[in-house]
Amino acid sequence: MHRTTVFAADAPKAIGPYSHAVVAGGLVFTSGQLPIDPATGQVVPGEDAKAHVRQALRNIQAVLRAAGADLKDVVKVNVFLARITDAKAMNEVYAEFFSAGPPARTTVGAALPAGALVEIDAIAAVPS
Repeated sequence: MHRTTVFAADAPKAIGPYSHAVVAGGLVFTSGQLPIDPATGQVVPGEDAKAHVRQALRNIQAVLRAAGADLKDVVKVNVFLARITDAKAMNEVYAEFFSAGPPARTTVGAALPAGALVEIDAIAAVPS
């Protein structure tokens, strides 16, 4: 099986020993994206869950583009919330990015690094 690592110039730099994504078997597997602004390298300021979700999804979008895919190609998403009570706010923003035929999804509460309120990863099919 051919395996390619992806580093996206438009996404925040990895804060550990991992790739932004790996392409294998016709699929893109993204690493979890925090709500880090690529321009500053910092988590979006404040406690606004919607702003955190929006930035994390923008980062996912950038990683997918670098891998030759887009949000419309996503088949599975995992959402990790620091505060599970932010699920409603997350759903509102998530629906902006995945409006028609949304992918399968899992949402769980989790302790997250860097004061982030959300971390999101995705699996997408690479268009042929």
